[in-house]
Amino acid sequence: MATRKEQDRLARLLPAGVPRWVRIYDDGGESCDRYTVVFTGRYTHKTGGYHFFLGMSGAPYHPQGFCQHGESRGACDTNEWGFAPMVGRKGHLGRRVEWSHLPEDCQRAAMEDYRDLWDLPEEPK
Repeated sequence: MATRKEQDRLARLLPAGVPRWVRIYDDGGESCDRYTVVFTGRYTHKTGGYHFFLGMSGAPYHPQGFCQHGESRGACDTNEWGFAPMVGRKGHLGRRVEWSHLPEDCQRAAMEDYRDLWDLPEEPK
């Protein structure tokens, strides 16, 4: 059973079961890595200053699907002033979309990385 402190942390990092510290992009199928999930928040002290991201097709677990991790020194989705596009707007990674726009397998892949990055317990089966 999780303590009250652990429950509060989980509620802050996963409000309504949706990762709080991610930005999601969809390039509309122009490339094999249609979806890009950029992990944000204050975790870079654990990663040597690197920001992580995940590029994937709509079926990342399929044998012909695509899912690849990457890292950058700064957030890879921001403009020259350090701002990411608002939801619905385009950036160089595609149009920024909500979590619910991601296919279920993409949500699963991103959630596994998010939980690992923030040291969150695995979801109960």
